[in-house]
Amino acid sequence: MSHFSYKDGVLCAENVPLTQIAQQFGTPTYIYSKAALVENFSSYADACKKHGRNEETALVCYSVKSNSNLAVLNVLGKLGSGFDIVSGGELLRVLAAGGSPRKVIFSGVGKSREEMQLALSHDILCFNVESIPELHRLNAVAGEMGKLASVSLRVNPNVDAKTHPYISTGLKDNKFGVAYEDALTTYRVAAALPNISVTGIDCHIGSQLLDDAPLLEAVDKLIELIDTLANEGIAIHHLDIGGGIGINYDNDKPVAVGDYLSRVFAKIDAWRAKNHQDTPIKVLFEPGRSIVGNAGVLLTEVQYIKHGETKNFAIVDAAMNDLMRPAMYEAWHGVQPVLQRELAAQTYDVVGPVCESGDWLARSRELTIQQGDLLAIMSAGAYGMTMSSNYNTRGRAAEIMVDGASAHLIRKRESAADLFALESLLP
Repeated sequence: MSHFSYKDGVLCAENVPLTQIAQQFGTPTYIYSKAALVENFSSYADACKKHGRNEETALVCYSVKSNSNLAVLNVLGKLGSGFDIVSGGELLRVLAAGGSPRKVIFSGVGKSREEMQLALSHDILCFNVESIPELHRLNAVAGEMGKLASVSLRVNPNVDAKTHPYISTGLKDNKFGVAYEDALTTYRVAAALPNISVTGIDCHIGSQLLDDAPLLEAVDKLIELIDTLANEGIAIHHLDIGGGIGINYDNDKPVAVGDYLSRVFAKIDAWRAKNHQDTPIKVLFEPGRSIVGNAGVLLTEVQYIKHGETKNFAIVDAAMNDLMRPAMYEAWHGVQPVLQRELAAQTYDVVGPVCESGDWLARSRELTIQQGDLLAIMSAGAYGMTMSSNYNTRGRAAEIMVDGASAHLIRKRESAADLFALESLLP
C-alpha cells in the first residue's frame, strides 16, 4: 500500500496524517487514496493501450459492489471506466456519479422485472444473463417496452479458482452462470427470442486469485465455445473475462495485472490469427478488489486494553458491522498503529464492541499500543463499507477521500436518528 506510509512516525494517507483525519472526522472512518485508485485503474487501462486496444476494443468495467461510494465511482468514470453492476440501485449510483449507462454491464442471478425496466430505459451496454428463465423474462420485459436487450451469457466453465469457497463462482455447484455443457442450447434459445440481441459471452470464476492460470484456462474454454457458436451462425462481438485478480493482504504475491493482460491478449490474438479474423473482438474486464482493495484503510481508536488469562484484547470502536470480512471469511487484514511508539510489543486480538464472539478484526497481532491509540486496518477499500451494516444500531462509518494534502468527506457518519428515520410507531 504505497500511498499509506509513515512520515515522522505517523501513518499518513498520501500527505495527510491519519491523526489529523481522526481529529477532524472521528472514528471509525474509511479512508481512501485517490492516487492509489488512479494508479490501480491505470494498470488495466495502460496494459490495454500497450496491446493496441482502445475503448472500442477493450473496456475495463469496475465492479461496483466492491466499493460503491459516489466519489470512487466518479474518479473512475472520469478515467474512462465502465461499470459492472449487480442491482438497480448500483445502476442509479453509477448515474448519480456521472457514469455512462452505455458502459454498464448488468450481472447477477436474480434480476427483477423492475431492475430490467430501469436498465433498459437507460440503454445499458449489456445484460449478463445467467439462466434460461432470466432470458425469457428479459425478452418479455424488452418486448413490453419496445426495446431490444443486448445480452451475453455468463458461462460457468467449471474451473476451480482455488480460492475461498464463499468467493469461488466458477464450479458446477455454484449458483452462478449457465453450465458449460448447457451453453450452446441456451445460446440457441437466446438467438431465437425476438427482443434479445446476442452480443457477447461472459464468465467470472472467483475472487482473490493470486495465480492467473485458472483465469487463462477459462479464457480457453470461452474461445472454444465462441468457435462452436460461430459454426451455428451465432456471432459473438465481445468477450467478458470477468475479474478476480487478488491483492496483497498478508505477504500475498498476486500476479501483476500487466502480465496477466499480456497473456490474455496473446491468447486472443493467436486465436484470431489462426481463424483469419479481421474484425477485432471487444474484450471486457470486471475488476473490483484489485482497483480499490489496497486503496483504503479503516481507521479505528483503541477504547480499552484488556489483559485476559490466555489472551490480550485491544477493544476498538470499529466492529464486525463496519468490516465483515474477518467474521465472514476469517479474512486477514494487516493492522498498523498510526503512531510508532517505543514500547514493548504484546500480542493482541483486535476486537470490536458488538455483542458477538465473532466480532473480531484481527487475531494474534504483535502491537505496540496503549489505550486511546489509533489503529489502521489495512487493505480495507474493497468489501468494507459495501458489506457494512447497522447491527446493534451502530451508524455506519464516515468515508474520506485523500487527494494529496487534502482530505475530503465523501460520506457523512450515520447518526442513530438516521437509522430509525424510516420506521414508525403503531397508531
